[in-house]
Amino acid sequence: MKATLIYGAGDVRVEEVPDPVIVDPTDAVVRVVRSCICGSDLWPYGSKPASEKGQRIGHEFLGVIEDVGADVNGLSRGDLVVAPFVWADNTCDFCTEGLHTSCRHGGGWGFGGVDGGQGEAVRVPQAQGTLVKLPVAPDSALLPSLLTLSDVFPTGHHCAVTAGVSQGSSVTVIGDGAVGLSAVLAAKRLGAEQIILMGRHTVRTDIGREFGATDVVAERGEEGIAKVRELTGGDGTRQVLECVGYEDALNTAFGVVRAGGTVSRVGVPQYQQVTAGRQFFMNNITLTGGVAPARAYIEQLMPDILEGKINPGRVFDVTVGIDGVPAGYQQMADREALKVLVAP
Repeated sequence: MKATLIYGAGDVRVEEVPDPVIVDPTDAVVRVVRSCICGSDLWPYGSKPASEKGQRIGHEFLGVIEDVGADVNGLSRGDLVVAPFVWADNTCDFCTEGLHTSCRHGGGWGFGGVDGGQGEAVRVPQAQGTLVKLPVAPDSALLPSLLTLSDVFPTGHHCAVTAGVSQGSSVTVIGDGAVGLSAVLAAKRLGAEQIILMGRHTVRTDIGREFGATDVVAERGEEGIAKVRELTGGDGTRQVLECVGYEDALNTAFGVVRAGGTVSRVGVPQYQQVTAGRQFFMNNITLTGGVAPARAYIEQLMPDILEGKINPGRVFDVTVGIDGVPAGYQQMADREALKVLVAP
């Protein structure tokens, strides 16, 4: 079968690899129907040291089960399923607390001999705890939105939930990438009344307005902070959702949060330290967020997609086949695509 491997910065290739098979009795083999390229995949695409051996990549996919191990219950050949961006048993103490990303028996796609999601098929460890059945046909028009349940929409939701977004909230979302737009949609879904989206790419912020943004601030730095404060009577917003991962974005979040408010960060940090000094302390600011336990949210979020109440799949603006994945990476790196859907 074909699968995507990364050899170093800017070097993504699609190659023939062995077909996946059941290794452990808790495994399943899934034929991938849809996968995608994540913004976090761009970090290694931009900086990974060159290697003679490629590494499997991709962590968002849905597909049809082709085989199941002897210990897998509740899943059968032919089931359409979605996989969260980490695999987990869904039974350990961390999983039962909703922290599937800390599962004692889990792991990540593309590591330790586990397949990546950007391929034609995937061996899924801990399949019973990882995979969630989808009650639609493999050719459903809802597949793009259901694929977002793998990562990007639960990540935006996690940002909004950990920030405390609720009915009537005033929220600032920093970043107009797929996660930022998902955070706008999540905040709207949770009842936010004012949603300020900080982003400067009109095509993307237009989607943000569709998703519920009431205001768009294109300015950055101190000018952007001043604009948000102007829109909020000088106070800033009680909840700030930082969806980028750069230190400048976090500093902007600290600049627009209201005294007593909360900053939640879900952008993968590209910095080692957080500067949160006296002003942060004196204003009783809370910093929260972190990697989203997508598996904990999938069943909560799916009904609204199935009922047509939300359409998070709008974040996909380019579709490629498996051989088009390397070009898809470049399009995203060049800001020519928001998020690339892969249809093997």
